[in-house]
Amino acid sequence: MMNVNRIIVVLSLLLLLGETSSAQKKGTGRKEKSLTDRVFWLRQMDKMVKPVLYNLAKDSLRIVMPKVTSIHIDNKEHRIKVQYVEVLGRVLSGVAPWLQLEGGAAEEVALRNQYRKWAIEGLKNALDSNAKDFMNFDIGGQQLVDASYVALAFIRAPWLWEHLGKRNQELLVKSIITTRRFKPVFSNWLLFSAVNEAFLAKFGKDWDPMRVDYALQQMEQWYVGDGMYNDGNSFAYDYYNSYVIHPYLATLADIIGKSTTAYNAMFKKIKSRNERYAVIQERLINTDGTYPATGRSIVYRGAAFHHLADMAWRKALPKQLSPEQVRCALTAVIKKTLESPTTYKNGWLTIGLYGDQPTLGDFYNNQGSPYICTNIFLPLGLPETDPFWANAAVKWSAQKIWTGEDFQNDHSEALK
Repeated sequence: MMNVNRIIVVLSLLLLLGETSSAQKKGTGRKEKSLTDRVFWLRQMDKMVKPVLYNLAKDSLRIVMPKVTSIHIDNKEHRIKVQYVEVLGRVLSGVAPWLQLEGGAAEEVALRNQYRKWAIEGLKNALDSNAKDFMNFDIGGQQLVDASYVALAFIRAPWLWEHLGKRNQELLVKSIITTRRFKPVFSNWLLFSAVNEAFLAKFGKDWDPMRVDYALQQMEQWYVGDGMYNDGNSFAYDYYNSYVIHPYLATLADIIGKSTTAYNAMFKKIKSRNERYAVIQERLINTDGTYPATGRSIVYRGAAFHHLADMAWRKALPKQLSPEQVRCALTAVIKKTLESPTTYKNGWLTIGLYGDQPTLGDFYNNQGSPYICTNIFLPLGLPETDPFWANAAVKWSAQKIWTGEDFQNDHSEALK
């Protein structure tokens, strides 16, 4: 009888503790939930980025980084040669807004300070011709692409430029200019050339207006409606409108718009298209964080929502999308695309969408390629007090629709 009474008491205490814990969670409300999301994002970013920036800072990236390529690779030796600038640009472009941020929780500040140190030391090694991790920017056309992501990182985080030092600033500018020798593919690649020039313009260097004008004018010709562009002469139902086109156009509008008013009418249209495509992107995210696995470069995982993350970070979301709604949707994408036990191999991202799926790779994919998915972390550049993080969790569009809630209908841009 005594044992039965004791069991009843213990169960009662456990029930009370559970109720107390639930009440505490309800009492802390919005902040606890949002901080949990932010901590989750930070942990995922740290896990993904650390092997790259830590080893580059130690001048050991070439030694440690696997030399993995797609099973469909066209030129294995060359793709391995270019993977180092590729991984540098893709990682830095994604974490740049967070590196630029100041303040926050003590643990986050300490982590950011560590990453700032690794980033600067790593960049110095990448620019030092005597270092093991010295990176050439002139060994092929792919370097034009990769240099633009490095340029994009500095545009997003001027802190990097300010702390790089004059000598290394000069070396970086020289490296970016070196890629002018490469003719861009007649596609989204035109934007890579343009953003390299925008980088030079932002930091007071001589830049080529023609490369910017050509890209802007050609993209205007390639606009097909409802917020989407052709990628070259034909339309492809892939994610290049998000991987490259919209984020790069938004960057150009921001930088070049400060230098000239010549494109004001075009930039106004670009803003409207940015907003429409953000709406489309949010509706592509299913109730469980999955999304249509269509088109090439699908192994870029969360970078499929580079544009949506960029719009959230810029605080440029359209009125149809609340920041907390986008946070919850992107959190679901991060969880889904990174939850597979084969997402990483020996700490490095595998080629795949849900884990290691080598057949999903394309002929140009190397070990550095999937790291473009760090661009889903752009909203970490917003402080924890921003509505994106501070507001209570809500359902995103797919969750509302597929649980039977009445919901606002959708129309193409042309019908507005």
